[in-house]
Amino acid sequence: MYGATEDLADAPFIALGIHRLEIPVPFIEAGGPANVYAIEDADGRWTLFDTGIGTADGLAALYGEASARRVDLKRISRIVVSHGHLDHFGNAQHLSEETGARVFVHEADVSKLTGEWRALTELTRHRAYFERALGLPADVIDELLARRSAARDLVRYVEPSRLGTIGEGEVLRFKHFDATVKHLPGHTPGLLCLHAEAQRLFFADDHVLARVSPNPVLDLSLGEGDSKFRALSRYIEGARWVQALELDAVLPGHGPAFRGHRALLEGLFGFYETRQKKLLAALAEPRSVYELLAAVFPRRDLPRLLLMVSEVLANLEVLEDAGRVRRVASPDGVTRYTP
Repeated sequence: MYGATEDLADAPFIALGIHRLEIPVPFIEAGGPANVYAIEDADGRWTLFDTGIGTADGLAALYGEASARRVDLKRISRIVVSHGHLDHFGNAQHLSEETGARVFVHEADVSKLTGEWRALTELTRHRAYFERALGLPADVIDELLARRSAARDLVRYVEPSRLGTIGEGEVLRFKHFDATVKHLPGHTPGLLCLHAEAQRLFFADDHVLARVSPNPVLDLSLGEGDSKFRALSRYIEGARWVQALELDAVLPGHGPAFRGHRALLEGLFGFYETRQKKLLAALAEPRSVYELLAAVFPRRDLPRLLLMVSEVLANLEVLEDAGRVRRVASPDGVTRYTP
């Protein structure tokens, strides 16, 4: 989408014991079906990297795809979750119940898997932040809360007793290769990737995607103030690290494997810079995050409003970190930005 990439066939990865299972996702923002990677262990069992979404269709697809590729889901040794979004961990509880396999995730995303943190809770608990720090009108927040309250659950949360943590630098050993865990916060605070350096492979989940940008999602799980997670600033830092890697293939969280990560990321950085220029151009007078939506998005779409707000805030935070904008208090109590 942002730079020329080349899709790769699955066959070379199957030879390494890596089987990509495609699981449908019922919302277009994901960028297509989510990938579950079943990876052969040396003892004949399987490690799962992600589990897909926990809908009836998602679970049926997981079993159907596994059967077609002769992956025995009853012989799972461990489940590694890349990050705490429901299209990536939705079947973890079910599979852990079925097999006894433990579920491993970075400690920063544990609350997402257990259900302690979710968007509805965040909107309710941090309502004053959405009103004052972002400038969302009260009636818009009420609409968002009503919509999310009515939404059907797409996930079973994971019992804490089934969870273990995994982090930066740990090595996962498989039948045909080893992979090092890399913590790359951005899309979520606890996002993990796997780097098989000898094979020049990178399991990128949602950190690097060929067809959509990895949303820098607003996340208040670490707090609102100085501890607030600055999604895009952290993402760009990690993406620069990935860009420097020597890779033959990226195995993403959505879509087929591809090569061409360096040009892709350079284009993505340019995309963000263009958005930041639009925001700066719209700051002839101080404006709130909500008031700046029109500078980036042609219309305000309620189902995707939180993603839109996330994008504007994240790009403003990058500009703020660079000393190009600052926050100012307004008489109505809403935070606004000025050059």
